[in-house]
Amino acid sequence: MRLWSLHPRYLDRQGLTAGWREALLAQAVLAGRTRGYTRHPQLERFRAAPDPMAAVGCYLVGVWQEATARGYRYDLGRVLRVVEPGGSGVLEVTAGQLGFEWSRLRGKLAERSPAVLARWEEVEVPDPHPLFAVVPGPVAPWERAASAR
Repeated sequence: MRLWSLHPRYLDRQGLTAGWREALLAQAVLAGRTRGYTRHPQLERFRAAPDPMAAVGCYLVGVWQEATARGYRYDLGRVLRVVEPGGSGVLEVTAGQLGFEWSRLRGKLAERSPAVLARWEEVEVPDPHPLFAVVPGPVAPWERAASAR
């Protein structure tokens, strides 16, 4: 499961679609509708939110907005709590985590979508998903990648 802290505009078609599906899975986990992935480390920040369902709903709406802007038809009816970005309170993401994810995404784009990577070549510090506010700090402790440390 990869719930990008990056703004969905940076994702290619495959990344946006995968992000939507994975956020729907996260929503199902947080709603107690599935037994799988319940201990996934990426869910820690959503569980720590004052209202986890509002936070994941806000995340999903941000992805849905980007998909809609691109002409894709994601079903907003699948979102259990529709919350406009900024409406549920903002979660924090560290600058180190955002940088780690930016590097990881750029590597994925280099392999599967070089044209999308070229579009963002000038971006050194990416914008976060609208749910997140950037704060100073290292890579998040829940990030699994050994290279993140």
